Amino acid sequence: MKKFHSFGWYAAQISPYLPKKAFQPTPSRLFLGLVYLLTVLSGILVISLFDLHVIWNTLISVVLGFSFAALGFLGHEILHGTVVRTPWLRDFLGAVAFWPLCTGPKLWRKWHNATHHVHTQNEEKDPDAWPSMSKLAQSRLLRWIYKIPFTIRAFFAFSSLTIMFTFHSIRMLGYFRKQFQPKNRAIVFLQFMLPWISWIGLLFIVGFANWFFSFLLPLLIANFIVMSYISTNHRLNPLVPVNDPLANSLSVTVPKWVDFLHFNFSYHTEHHLFPSMSSKYYPLVKEHIKRMWPDRYHEMPMLKALWALWKTPRLYYQQNELVEPRQGNVYGSLGNGLNPSSIEYRKIEPGTQEGRISSETDR
Repeated sequence: MKKFHSFGWYAAQISPYLPKKAFQPTPSRLFLGLVYLLTVLSGILVISLFDLHVIWNTLISVVLGFSFAALGFLGHEILHGTVVRTPWLRDFLGAVAFWPLCTGPKLWRKWHNATHHVHTQNEEKDPDAWPSMSKLAQSRLLRWIYKIPFTIRAFFAFSSLTIMFTFHSIRMLGYFRKQFQPKNRAIVFLQFMLPWISWIGLLFIVGFANWFFSFLLPLLIANFIVMSYISTNHRLNPLVPVNDPLANSLSVTVPKWVDFLHFNFSYHTEHHLFPSMSSKYYPLVKEHIKRMWPDRYHEMPMLKALWALWKTPRLYYQQNELVEPRQGNVYGSLGNGLNPSSIEYRKIEPGTQEGRISSETDR
């Protein structure tokens, strides 16, 4: 079995080579956030107050959607404590940044910081991990879903990126609700509901047509942008017994101007090594990772990663492969035989337990 190391092990090897300022909060990140916030407010006002042609409203919606997503990336950084460290200010700024995506700071820190980062790609403990064949055997819903032909399922999976972040946030509210202290449950619920109340209130103020262009369409666009990153973060990587970011995470590459506007969200392996470090310094972390462990580090262009997601299923087989149970096709994962430039598969052995599940799925 391949030897895994924890994120702390890697961080300890790289830390001596990083400047001390890399471990300090970087409040200057808020300036770009302010630009996005003013852009959102201005765009909503323009759509609501002026009777613009549908083309202009659509263009403004695209800008709003881009800004919604970018604010979400900033909120992610803020709630990791990399922008400000004062707890009440961190949560306030994080709530403002996540307002367009309707996610509260306490829920996000529980779901993302305390659970996903600690148990990344652990099938049982990571709420963002995709299931394995054992889960397929236990779930009628999954077996029904996997009866749908692969190409049709891939199309709907990519279409669902326009709603998936919102849907998953709602699911996480139910998933973690009982894990909060009773005194905090009301706060978590209030933080979740206030954004929705404000956006639904906007509907009654400006009418459906203006609301569609000022919130609903931008939300769909923002979901797609955010989920395009999140989908590539881990879904081509294996499930792992040790939280090893070089095994379970993928960094994608995008143009430098996109990295600037998206707060270096593409540097995902680096983020899992140093979640409490400002993403401003992730390019430096990347240099050291590629120098020290070039054969373990995974990166590829964003579009190539999305294409690989389209061409492979999202069900794990023996932890380190991906399987299409209806056809019995098994694909590698990153570090385990997957070549994104030439995606190939092998067949499940008919006599195995997985082969029997495959036969049941196909009925």
